[in-house]
Amino acid sequence: MKGAPRTLHIRCGDDIRDKLVDAGVEGDYLSFADPAWLGPPPASNAWISGRAALIAERTGLPRQKIRADIGDAYWRLARAPAEYGCIVLWFEHDLYDQAALVRVLAAFAARKKLPSIDLICIDRFRGIKRFIGLGQLSAAQLASLWPRRKRVGRQQLGLGAKAWAALRAPTPEPLEALCKSDLRALPFLKAALRRQLQELPWTRDGLSLTERNALRALAKGPRSAGEVYADAQLKRDPLPFMGDLFFWSVLRDLIGTPRPPIAVSATTRRASWRKRVLRLTPVGRALLAGKLDWQTTGPLDRWVGGIEVAHAAPAWRWSPRTGGATLSTG
Repeated sequence: MKGAPRTLHIRCGDDIRDKLVDAGVEGDYLSFADPAWLGPPPASNAWISGRAALIAERTGLPRQKIRADIGDAYWRLARAPAEYGCIVLWFEHDLYDQAALVRVLAAFAARKKLPSIDLICIDRFRGIKRFIGLGQLSAAQLASLWPRRKRVGRQQLGLGAKAWAALRAPTPEPLEALCKSDLRALPFLKAALRRQLQELPWTRDGLSLTERNALRALAKGPRSAGEVYADAQLKRDPLPFMGDLFFWSVLRDLIGTPRPPIAVSATTRRASWRKRVLRLTPVGRALLAGKLDWQTTGPLDRWVGGIEVAHAAPAWRWSPRTGGATLSTG
């Protein structure tokens, strides 16, 4: 419509870009695909390059392309309030989307003057038994969400800024405190932040939820890595958020430890990772039986947002009994 304000649609990926066009939803599109849940958090110096290096290391994708894409995304995000009269945020309920959402909201929160900002965010869709994300929806289904968009105000912006700071914090305490506060302004945030905390080592076996689901997917025998991903992430995870390449990096770390719980079949070691056949080792079976703590076997160092999980770091763990994080002294 002539004279209507320019609209920008922001989404953490390209999965609905063409569908919005097919649905007749007008506006420009910004794919803001920095996985904000992934740690370590951005450093202050040359942080875009650092993020690109981290994502490339975890996914195997070309570092220079990631650097160009992320740099362009942050540049367009910074300019969006001045260039558009309307911004529409398209996100779902999982950790990947909620972390990206609060990152975007935090970027806008410091701005004094903003255009109208609307949010379309769902955790289910009628007729879809297992709703995982907006990418499952057809063009017509996406168009049906348009009347359900809600205005984003200073309350949501401030909450986004707090959540982004908590995700980057070096201890889980800010995330825990935020989860105990009133998060109704962003109704899916609490569950997503709790899912982030469940990537800490658990008190009962030292495994993260993703690691344990991967081992459980192999409990009945060898399977391809692609099958393990479909089972562990898409079926077992209560809030699936991890793409296949990031999931493979978790498997890679399990395989590459001094006492690996997973081994690769010798005949498939040179196959693409999805086709590599995996099996449990005696260490893996001991972990599933509750006879071993993963953190005592020398796993590779990793990060849960801003929280370092390493031998020399404070031993924060997730307790399924209390439903919160605890500092292990053992």
